[in-house]
Amino acid sequence: MNRKNHTSHTNRYLLLGLSIFCALMMVLSSFSDKAAGPFKVLANVTVIPLQQGINQIGGWMGDLKDNFATLKQLRSENEKLQEQVDALSTENNYLQEEQYEYARLLELYKLDQNYAEYEKTAAHVIGKDSGNWFSTFTIDKGSNDGIEVDMNVLAGSGLAGIVTEVGPTWAKVRSIIDDSSNISGMVLSTSDTCIVSGDLSLMSTGQIAFDSMENNDHVVAVGDQIVTSYISDKYMQGILIGSVSEINVDSNNLTRSGYITPAVNFKNIQEVLVITQTKAELTGADKKE
Repeated sequence: MNRKNHTSHTNRYLLLGLSIFCALMMVLSSFSDKAAGPFKVLANVTVIPLQQGINQIGGWMGDLKDNFATLKQLRSENEKLQEQVDALSTENNYLQEEQYEYARLLELYKLDQNYAEYEKTAAHVIGKDSGNWFSTFTIDKGSNDGIEVDMNVLAGSGLAGIVTEVGPTWAKVRSIIDDSSNISGMVLSTSDTCIVSGDLSLMSTGQIAFDSMENNDHVVAVGDQIVTSYISDKYMQGILIGSVSEINVDSNNLTRSGYITPAVNFKNIQEVLVITQTKAELTGADKKE
């Protein structure tokens, strides 16, 4: 304890002595050049470097303080800019979503105009069976909205499927690509009829198959449109199914078959139009399989 006190007193005396020495040197440095020459030399060696060092430290501390203030300001400005970026990103996402929705609704409007002769109601898809394709899906309208079994369902640029089951507020739709789907089709340019069959195994190539088309003198080429036939018992006449992507003469040389690119993107269906009248009601015929 005594040793610590002794050391403390020694340090104080040393600091006091240095302070007196520095003060003396500064006083002496103010004398005339002749009288103070030796002292100025001593001051140049001791006091002036010490002053310069103190000034440099003070300047460095001042710069450090300014740098901290600038850094704090930059952080504040960065936070404000980040908030603006976040707000703009949110707004951009909202605008993109609105743009996509507008494009879908415009497509639905054009589809409605293309088949203006039929009464229709719009519905949203609210569910689908497992898998990548919309082979069967559920819409948000049912018997309370006048939906009935066998009503035709449109999407994209043409035929999506047919209603197979109805609840009060929902309905199930079997699409034309489902394995159990068979449609009487017709080549729009020649009126040749065929059978369009759903085949999920083909959808990886983006196609569905057709067969039983008569092999006659009528020229059916790639790109020709296939629509629902007038002899179909469940599908309204003239609804676009898709376009021919390949056609071949069968081995019996009596019929032709091939593939169709559907008019609907069966990977993504969000909104549909349901024709609110069945083929049986239109023709007055009894419903039949």
